[in-house]
Amino acid sequence: MAGEKVHLTGAKETLLMTLYGKALESRLPHSLLGDHFADEAVRKIDYDFSRLKVDENLGIGLAIRAKTLDVRVEDFLARNPGAIGLHLGCGLDTRVFRVDPPPAVDWYDVDYPQVIELRRKLYPSRDHYHLIASSVTEPGWLAEVPRNRPAIVVAEGLTPYLPADEGLRLVSRLVSHLVGGELMFDAYSRFGLTLLRLNPTIKATGAEVHWAIDDPHELELAVPKLRFVEDISAYMPEHAARMGWSAKLFVRLWKHIPALRKVGRLLRYRF
Repeated sequence: MAGEKVHLTGAKETLLMTLYGKALESRLPHSLLGDHFADEAVRKIDYDFSRLKVDENLGIGLAIRAKTLDVRVEDFLARNPGAIGLHLGCGLDTRVFRVDPPPAVDWYDVDYPQVIELRRKLYPSRDHYHLIASSVTEPGWLAEVPRNRPAIVVAEGLTPYLPADEGLRLVSRLVSHLVGGELMFDAYSRFGLTLLRLNPTIKATGAEVHWAIDDPHELELAVPKLRFVEDISAYMPEHAARMGWSAKLFVRLWKHIPALRKVGRLLRYRF
């Protein structure tokens, strides 16, 4: 279906950045992600991806983040047969195909109606796979998700674009609705949001970022059912070895300077 036109702006347009970055990384020899669905989707879309200024280093970084989350999703599903997978603000990410959950798992991808419509055109359907066309901050969509099974909830590239109060209400609704499970997402400190605002790719979309999380325990105070489990580095030195010298230097600094580690990281909670 060549030439699928897209008309996305602001935060919605950033999903094209992550899609393109993962596609670029998947074209590299010894790709970490091997996301051929993303690569095929990019080739089907009629859009000038060059305006997003996504380079190979960013693509590798996005792939590292995605793979880190994928591994933990696979681990949760192995420990919880018959669980629910719930991907918030899924964009055009192909996690359901990369993870390939077993038949006993029901997987739900949630995003704006415009995005879900595009997903239907780009990706195949599969058994036990459900698309929910709604903003994640609207409370009604959760009624479509079973509440009597453990759930692995993933939000990748979503939380900084949410106002903090809306983000906390969303998390509160999730843990109230679901019987239990885990929540994983990428989070940014206040300094991290400043860097995001300066990022050429973010500036190209006009997206605004709002929600800073300096201390992971802040969420435990706001949503008492949450229990903080893990603060995961967003960059692994062994994976970053394929990056350019400037990116490699940043990763080394990232590892040794606490303030930099808080710029952007992956957080995992249990509820």
